[in-house]
Parts: sequence; C-alpha cells; structure tokens
Amino acid sequence: MKRLAILGSTGSIGTQTLDVIDSHPDKFSVEVLTAYNNVDQLAIQARKYIPNTVVIVNETHYKILKDRLSDLPVKVFAGIEAVEQVVGHGDVDMVVAAMVGFTGLRPVIKAIEAGKDIALANKETLVVAGQIINALVDTHKVRIIPVDSEHSAILQCLAGETGNPVEKITLTASGGPFRQYSTEQLYGVKPLQALKHPNWQMGNKITIDSASMMNKGLEVIEAKWFFDLRADQIEVIIHPQSVIHSFVHFADGSIKAQLGLPDMRLPIVYALCYPDRVHTDLPRFDFKQCNTLTFEEVDTKKFRNLALAYKALEKGGNLPCAMNAVNEVAVEAFLKEQIGFMQMTDLIESIMVNTPFIDRPCIEELEETDSLSRIVAGEYMKKII
Repeated sequence: MKRLAILGSTGSIGTQTLDVIDSHPDKFSVEVLTAYNNVDQLAIQARKYIPNTVVIVNETHYKILKDRLSDLPVKVFAGIEAVEQVVGHGDVDMVVAAMVGFTGLRPVIKAIEAGKDIALANKETLVVAGQIINALVDTHKVRIIPVDSEHSAILQCLAGETGNPVEKITLTASGGPFRQYSTEQLYGVKPLQALKHPNWQMGNKITIDSASMMNKGLEVIEAKWFFDLRADQIEVIIHPQSVIHSFVHFADGSIKAQLGLPDMRLPIVYALCYPDRVHTDLPRFDFKQCNTLTFEEVDTKKFRNLALAYKALEKGGNLPCAMNAVNEVAVEAFLKEQIGFMQMTDLIESIMVNTPFIDRPCIEELEETDSLSRIVAGEYMKKII
C-alpha cells in the first residue's frame, strides 16, 4: 500500500483525494492529514481514517482538535512548522500537496528534501519557485507529478514519447462563467456570480482565479517548469466543454490530446498511481452524448490576468512570486467585496510594475518578495476602497 500525507485534506482536492482512496482501500493508506482552519472536518476525517498524525495550521484550534481526538491513537500538532516536519516521516511514501497559496511552498520543499514523491496540486509551488524546486527534485531523485487536469493531460500525452521533440503544448481553458461577457459587464460582476463555475467543482480561491483567467496564467508558468518549455511553446485556448484537457504538438505535425469528463478524481488517481493506471468506477465520457467540441481564442484584452502571467514568465526571477502574492490578496478582497472584479487585475499589474526585480532569488528572497508584495498591495487598496 502507498502511504499518503494529504496536505489540505479538507479542501476540494483533499476531499476528492480521500474519495479516490475510499474507492481503492487496498492501494492507499492515510498517514498524515493537515488543514488550515477547518477543524471540524479535519476531526471527522481523522476519526474515519485514523492517520498517524494530524496537523491544524491555525494554532488557535489546537486544543479543540486535541480534545476531539483524545480517545484515538492519533498524534495532534499545530502550526505550519509542524506540517513541514511531518511530511518527512518515514511512514510517508507520497505527499499530496493540496494546500492553497504560498503557504504550501515550504512543506513541499521539506518533503522533497526528505525523499518523498509529490502529487502536486498547489500551483504556487512551481509558479513562485520552479527553478528551486526542479533543482531539489534532481538532487533528491524524487518525482513531482501534476494533479491539475491540464498538466496531467500533458504528462499522459508525453507517455512513450521520450526523445521525440515537442513543438508546443496547448492548455485548454473552459472560459469560466464570464466567457461571453463584455468588458463593461465584467465591471459589475459579484463574488456569487464568479463562484458559479460551469464545469468544475473547486475551492473558492481557484474558482475566482478561473473566472479571471489567472488560474490559466498560473498553469502556463507551471507548464514551463513541469515540461521544460519556453513561453512561446505554451498556448492557451478556450474549450467550453472541458472534455479535452490539453494537447501536445510534436515536431512532425502530429497532435495528441487527452480527453475525459471534467472530474478532478481522474487526474488525482493518475497521479497517485503513476505511471500505472487502475480501474475506477468513475463516470465515462460518451461520444454519442456529445454533439460538439468547440474552441475559441482567449481575449487577453478582456482577461488581462493571462497576459500578465505571460509577462511574469518571460521576465522570470521574483516577478511571478510578486504576481502570485498580489493575486492572493486581490482574490480575498474581491470575495469580501472590498474591490471589484476588474480591480483585481489593476492591483496585480500596479504591483508587478513596481516590484524590485531579483533575477535568481533564493527561497528567503522569495519569501521577502511575497511579504512585501502583500504589504504594498494592502496599502494600494486603501487608496481605492
């Protein structure tokens, strides 16, 4: 059995990972569960799976969790440093990195240094520190396997193609709930509208990122580090049905695509079992029920976040880190209705333009960039609220 540590077990990817585990109890065991704030659900999960260790990042919930699990043989810890420590335990074979945001970076680094394979759902890890992460992966001889449906699709298309030159890849995007909105309409968008994704069930932060196309921008930067590509080799196209999850274009003109229903359990089970495939009872795509598959060009004048992500990728250094930090601040402010939908992009662009550039930042410099960008973004918002 593969022994798993699930970081962010109460979130969308975490709960769907546990659903996959429930369907394959002979293949996986749960050794570590962590959550940031959801102590109630974490306690329920701990009672069901009886892991070796649970960690609640928000330390104010420690006593509540400790008391609720006092009758179980489960170790209980609190704080982000505890997460960084438990990922290295000898009873863990693979770490499912599903924490949302920059906070998930350090635990992934610690897991790699401990020799653990990573099923990566935390976009920020490679967006912020791709060069550092890839160097650590090479040093410690571990595997980092994508959980995102788009990058999972690329990985599947590349299976058996070792040594064959890739011309480019195409990442598909659903277009989100506002694909057909005008720029004027986007100025009036409210959080509840943005949280209604047409195809995918995701957490709030990722759903807002999808609506603003920042999610796709982050995936473009991830793809550079996952597959060693240049910015001009990574294309994005709108595919409203979310059936084709991405394409790989080869030097001879051939194109391979990976298809499936929009269900995150598919790339999750592929990542957990990679490179093997296992039988699942998940719903199957039926071509007879599909009348059409369509594609559209992305309007980067309307969805400027994607254009900003390409700029961050092309310049590199600490700029993707700054972009990511401000985006996290912007999404939180939008969800609280402190700023408008289009103001998120204005905020991100303003901070990116004024970020002190570092060409090859170390992890401490990235953490400083993240912290400073959030402070400056907060000051900027005081002027526009």
